Amino acid sequence: MRRHAVTIGRALALGALALTDVLLLTTSLVAAVLAALGLVFFFMPMIGLVRRRTMLARRLTGAWLGVATEPPYLPPPPPPRPQPDGWYRHERQLYRTPRWPAWHDRWKWMFTDPATWRDLAWLWLNPLVGGSLLLLPLAAVWCGLDLLWRQTPLTVPSGVAVIVAGVAAVPWLLRLYGWWTHLCLAPTARSVLAGRVRRLDQLRTETADSQAAELRRIERDLHDGAQARLVAMGMTLGAVEELMDKDPGAAKVLLAKAREASSVALTELRDLVRGIHPPVLAERGLGDAVRAMALDSPLKVTVTADLGKRPAAPVESAVYFSISELLTNAARHGGADRVWIDIGVRDGALRVTVTDDGSGGADPARGSGLRGVERRLAAFDGVLALNSPPGGPTTATIDLPLAGGGDASEDKVPLRGWRRVAVALGWGLGWLPLFPQGLVAMSFKIFGSDERSWFLALYLPGPLQWPMIVFNVLLGLAMYGAAMAITSAHSHRRLIERAGPALGLDG
Repeated sequence: MRRHAVTIGRALALGALALTDVLLLTTSLVAAVLAALGLVFFFMPMIGLVRRRTMLARRLTGAWLGVATEPPYLPPPPPPRPQPDGWYRHERQLYRTPRWPAWHDRWKWMFTDPATWRDLAWLWLNPLVGGSLLLLPLAAVWCGLDLLWRQTPLTVPSGVAVIVAGVAAVPWLLRLYGWWTHLCLAPTARSVLAGRVRRLDQLRTETADSQAAELRRIERDLHDGAQARLVAMGMTLGAVEELMDKDPGAAKVLLAKAREASSVALTELRDLVRGIHPPVLAERGLGDAVRAMALDSPLKVTVTADLGKRPAAPVESAVYFSISELLTNAARHGGADRVWIDIGVRDGALRVTVTDDGSGGADPARGSGLRGVERRLAAFDGVLALNSPPGGPTTATIDLPLAGGGDASEDKVPLRGWRRVAVALGWGLGWLPLFPQGLVAMSFKIFGSDERSWFLALYLPGPLQWPMIVFNVLLGLAMYGAAMAITSAHSHRRLIERAGPALGLDG
């Protein structure tokens, strides 16, 4: 009962908010007329207000209705860059400051974004659709009270039925409103694709920087380690060549030192190769490579690995070095004694959980090591979730998809079977009970018209007319809602759930 009362309160609040959109709609219409007359600087503030309103609608439908809707807007344009001469170019015009090129780019970004016009379309229809959340239940209650006021044997049960039906229909109307809002305001395929492109550009830059840093590290290790020892070995062997005839004993000592230096250089080269791609990882896979790493760690490490199919080599390498960095942080900064590593496959993704009993307080914003792990995983659409309260323990979870992004054609699978029939019936016949047999008949009944025409409800006995009118309205809304829900669940929402949250879509 309390839950139903909360639902009714939310529906009334959304309905009242939808009716207040008439003011914003009037403001946007005035701004659009002024922009059409040449005062284009009114356009962006108007679109900003509309976007704030639609963002509020997305938040409310997500929090109250459980219909999460990501912002659909295309990525904003980058700030203008100066030419070598210090001027800023926009098309064929040159400017001394970046103010006007940035304004033109932002205006074009808002004007050409399809989400802008979808927001305006939603704003135009929302007073009617959202207002039904408030007006239809109130109309049903009013009609029911009118029937109860007559106090005849037929009107009293009909009045109670109309009131109960109106109140019981509120959760369904609210759910329909959430589906409709999601359908109108959710990201389109174009915005998802733009987000993917931007994300790939960012990953490409980060990967290039990471590779350059790795090459510099390898060059530095070779120059300071193995290369220096090989040069020293060459000089030692040259001295041996000179002392071979003069002082064989000293030559033997130098040869022993050269042999020792070659052994150290070989060890350093093996460590360098292990830092690039460990042989045990290539030969025996991720599980055994992590177990070998655990044996070399000064901590007490427990490894649990359950991998059915071996991941791709780049994925294995990224996870291996991420675990290595986490172990290093646990030993160096966390003061841990024990570490537990669990490697497995969950929901089509490789999931690694690293837990230590250290002092906690780890934060990627304060250290380059964890940021490096995030950049390494981001190249494969992987994420690092860190839970490290002060005092410990620290739990790091790595989620990395095994099959990449999948085939985009899977998001365009057409409706088949009963779903296609239900959507066709909903869109094709939903207008019949909703408008002529419902809303139009309701207006005839309210204004007391004697015309019956082909409105079936008006041919019924008086106490049964209002229940039939309300039933027709609810039936039409239910048919449209079913069509929207099936279409959204099959294609649109499926696309967003798979690609949206990890793409950095802009609001």
